Amino acid sequence: MKVSLNELQSVCRKAFLGMGFSEGHADDAAAMVAWMQSHGLDGLKALNDGLECVMASSTEGRPQMIYEDADLAVVDGRELSVLASGNLAMELAYTKARVRGLSVIKIRHCRQRQLIMGYLARLADRGMNVTAFWRHAQSPLTEQVVGFRARSNVPSIRVYQLEEQPEEDVPNDGITIVMANHVDLLPTVRSDDEYALLARLDESDLLAVHQQSLVEGISVDPDGWQQLKTLASQTLVEASEQSRAGAGPAD
Repeated sequence: MKVSLNELQSVCRKAFLGMGFSEGHADDAAAMVAWMQSHGLDGLKALNDGLECVMASSTEGRPQMIYEDADLAVVDGRELSVLASGNLAMELAYTKARVRGLSVIKIRHCRQRQLIMGYLARLADRGMNVTAFWRHAQSPLTEQVVGFRARSNVPSIRVYQLEEQPEEDVPNDGITIVMANHVDLLPTVRSDDEYALLARLDESDLLAVHQQSLVEGISVDPDGWQQLKTLASQTLVEASEQSRAGAGPAD
């Protein structure tokens, strides 16, 4: 089935409110998921596949700062979904980059890292060059690199395979984001390890999908969509003059 972008974002927002997200976090999370889905990046699947984690994240405390200086921040995501732990960290990195010209932030122990792209698009649109990269724990080990040019909310995406498994036993559950307001950071970063390119999406590819979604509607899985609408129905009705009038003691 297909829905409009406005409908998708509205239902997602109500679903996050129904899960217990604050209004600000619900707005941000809905925008992340809708951005992913409208660019053909399966935001709803990522959400529904990790729905238990998202619901748990809505009631947990916020991520914790491990280290911070003028240019760098390291945050413990506490195994929360980036829908709950990513927005504040991203705004911190953006502020540092505006002041210093360049910033790096590392979010450790976070879940559903793909969905962070929806928030990075917002920061790029505000004039920031952004590159994010993370490794997946499956075998063979892969690394995903996502890069936004300043003033463009559509990225270039690369997925590489490492030919050799690193010797260090470090969990692949974090994400690193680099922001710069004057340096092009599109994904050309390479390490000393040998890489094989597994997947590539350019800005033009994602832009074409997005434009088609706006014209024809956004494809959604009916079962996943119904699940979101069920969560959205749990949202409290916003206060109105009539509801407030009826909230007093009975005669």
